Amino acid sequence: MIRFGVIGTNWITDEFIRCAKITKNFKLNAVYSRTKEKAVKFAEKYSVEGIFTDLESMAKSDSIDAVYIASPNSCHAYQAKLFLEKKKHVLCEKPICSNLLELEQMIKAAKENKVLLMEAMKSSFLPNFKTIKENLYKIGKIRRYFANYCQYSSRYDRYKSGKNPNTFNPEFSNGSLMDIGVYCIHPLIHLFGKPNSICARGVILESGVDGEGSLILTYDDMDAIIIHSKIANSALPSEIQGEEGNIIIDKIHTPESIKILYKNGEEEDITVPQSKDNMYYEAKEFIDLIKAGKTESSVNSYTISRSAMEVLEKARKQMGVIYPADKWNNK
Repeated sequence: MIRFGVIGTNWITDEFIRCAKITKNFKLNAVYSRTKEKAVKFAEKYSVEGIFTDLESMAKSDSIDAVYIASPNSCHAYQAKLFLEKKKHVLCEKPICSNLLELEQMIKAAKENKVLLMEAMKSSFLPNFKTIKENLYKIGKIRRYFANYCQYSSRYDRYKSGKNPNTFNPEFSNGSLMDIGVYCIHPLIHLFGKPNSICARGVILESGVDGEGSLILTYDDMDAIIIHSKIANSALPSEIQGEEGNIIIDKIHTPESIKILYKNGEEEDITVPQSKDNMYYEAKEFIDLIKAGKTESSVNSYTISRSAMEVLEKARKQMGVIYPADKWNNK
């Protein structure tokens, strides 16, 4: 049984706990929130006695083996390092941090303390993402990757009314690219590796973050197009185009329906059974790695996280999206 603490008391933490419990190797022992009232309220739902409003005390606690971090992006690096240095395993929500410098510091802390650090990008572990990888050869030489994730944010109306929600606040290293564009970037890196070049454009809001944007990424003999938005919706699927056919992916962030359309007109449904409890797969990977004494995932590896962060950082620089967390702010 792996004893967990959680940082963050929002819906995604509830979902992680629910799905992690399915593994039968998860036990929630500690809850952190900046305010005791929120921590107590959240802990009561799960009958947890370990309530913390001080992160250092939680990191030192001998009641937990690992921590799940679901705080704002700008907090990830500091919080992760604090727990890694106390030899606690860390599962950190995507994007794993604000920039490459922070990521390298996190990886260094994990290696020095011989503990597991993994980015919580759930799509990498889904059976229907694996079926894409396994069937990619069927469409011949790949010529284009097209990923689309545009979802009007429920917080955008608050932003337009003059409020300053975290979603659109650069203080929290946020915006469309970091929040949902990352779901388009990770599958690209998993399937095709790091691109040769990146061209990024975006609509920058008055707050300083991107509301939407697009990327064109080039490889030796193919290209990739990514479209992301938090200020408009899209019903378009994502697609991988090959010389012999194309793979249609219903939702790039959580693929549930996958089809191959061959150039001869034939169609093949390659969808496989997949639990609706989609965070179960990443939770199981993380817990299994700890139980096996592993300190790095072979799926969401450091190489994958580095490459994805490099794309995010280069794209942000081209768009002019700079966070307080960026050390290159004044360069």
